[in-house]
Amino acid sequence: MPDTGFSTACTRCPRLATFLEEVRQQHPDYYAKPVPPFGDASAKLLIVGLAPGYHGANASGRPFTGDFAGILLYETLYACGFSTAPVSRSVDDGLKLINCRITNAVKCLPPQNKPESSEINTCNTYLKTELQALKPGSVLLALGNIAHASIIKAMGLKLSQYKFGHGNEHVLPDLTLVDSYHCSRYNTQTRRLTADMFKAVMLQARAKIR
Repeated sequence: MPDTGFSTACTRCPRLATFLEEVRQQHPDYYAKPVPPFGDASAKLLIVGLAPGYHGANASGRPFTGDFAGILLYETLYACGFSTAPVSRSVDDGLKLINCRITNAVKCLPPQNKPESSEINTCNTYLKTELQALKPGSVLLALGNIAHASIIKAMGLKLSQYKFGHGNEHVLPDLTLVDSYHCSRYNTQTRRLTADMFKAVMLQARAKIR
């Protein structure tokens, strides 16, 4: 993984650091630290989510591992040739990503899964470094509006010029951004996002890799 300056000991957001300490006391077996990106160090597809889930990445230490959203994500990655297995169970399950890496706009678990604007902005410095490490011709897949906005901010661009929408494509300097609704339980249960829709947008992103 490229050196992004990220540290699992980061405590730059007091509210999140305090919350993680409370979580560690309630669940001493949980990872409960800032969750690092996961995947291929030289990947040309970077998937950006929102933040670790309480009983998912916050528990396991791997993005989208152990929560409902990760079920559809890893199934789709496997179906599209980006993963060696369709299920991500734990950090030591042997699963590897192929030409793909997963990160989050906010690396720490936020209370009620709702990071504050200041926390998104603080963590944006890490995302900016991750984007700068990508090779020209790489593709970003934003899972949800906050991930989309965080990418635009990290690139130093104007959000008003890049409207979020499922399947929207945006040409950025040396990169392509593809938007998707987040693969959350709410979006899939309400059919805002179906498995077919998600696979289609993943294939759309794959086709844009140069």
